[in-house]
Amino acid sequence: MEALSGFYVMTYRQLKKFSRARSRVIGTIVNPIIWVLFFGLGWSGVFNFPMAKQLFGGVDYLTFLAPGVLGMTLFLSGFISGISIIWDKQFGFFKEVLVAPTSRVASIIGRIFGDSLTTLIQLLIIFALLYPLAGSLSLMGLIPSLLIAFLSSMMFSGLGVIIALKMRSLEGFQLLINLVMMPTLFLSGALYPITTMPYWMKLLAYADPLTYPVDGMRYFLAGTSALQPTIDVVLVTAFTALSLGISSVLFRNTTVE
Repeated sequence: MEALSGFYVMTYRQLKKFSRARSRVIGTIVNPIIWVLFFGLGWSGVFNFPMAKQLFGGVDYLTFLAPGVLGMTLFLSGFISGISIIWDKQFGFFKEVLVAPTSRVASIIGRIFGDSLTTLIQLLIIFALLYPLAGSLSLMGLIPSLLIAFLSSMMFSGLGVIIALKMRSLEGFQLLINLVMMPTLFLSGALYPITTMPYWMKLLAYADPLTYPVDGMRYFLAGTSALQPTIDVVLVTAFTALSLGISSVLFRNTTVE
């Protein structure tokens, strides 16, 4: 019962924090829409001829880009878990969680689970805004895409927690995320196909954990992908399990400073 209590409390806390942080809600929704409006619409005019669609698996560029924008949101929203941990360290809440009479593993999993639920809400809103612009997106593929997105969000939230547990500076964490964000985004195939990359870049793309949720969601939403959807789901599940396992062990062994 103590484990369930810790899981429920932390999940509820993260959802409550999200509902109160209006600037965070607006920012995480507006940012991907800006990418679509100024990047997607701009390049869709460049690729507006039949031969170009073959590069994007037979779909227009906006339809190709939409799952990539959702993947970008997954990545950024997931790492907010790490920022909130460093924030809690500075204000003392982190210490209270460590000394609380409940399972540490349940607490950190509940925190990651709550953050993943908030990310899912953001993705639903963003998809509703993207759908009129990229009309070729499949509504039938929304549910399996959300399942992939939820697992991926837990993966990236876990990675954010792993990094944050080893850092004290909020500025240092943000600098590291900014350093990692651009290559992770570009290598994932979110903006252009993996199949057109040079061989050495493809190797890096296959090592990028963002590649597989983007490719999986693109398969279900746009009907095109560079990999098999089964491979995407298996690897996303494996990466998520690894991320949760490492973050749980690190948090369980964290000492009160």
